[in-house]
Amino acid sequence: MTDPDILDDRSDDHERFETKLFTQDRDTARVSTADVDEMTARHLVSDLVDVGVVTAVAEQRVLVHEPSGEAFDSIQQLAVFHRGWTAGRDADEETS
Repeated sequence: MTDPDILDDRSDDHERFETKLFTQDRDTARVSTADVDEMTARHLVSDLVDVGVVTAVAEQRVLVHEPSGEAFDSIQQLAVFHRGWTAGRDADEETS
């Protein structure tokens, strides 16, 4: 008999390989917000205050993200929010 061995059939290996590469590319392109530590958050928020994207409201002890109008009492929360907000805005511009 000349039946092909099912275990030797590699006809869809290239499809799995391409799918894996596509997934890796997509994961690399995503903005990570989970890795914002305290020091990174402080630097980012300080830069945002300097350029006027964030306003500190001392009386209420909050930081206001001006483009969205959201207020935060945590520097890390603001930094994570801003990264996500920026990524969402950039994704919208790419699809337009």
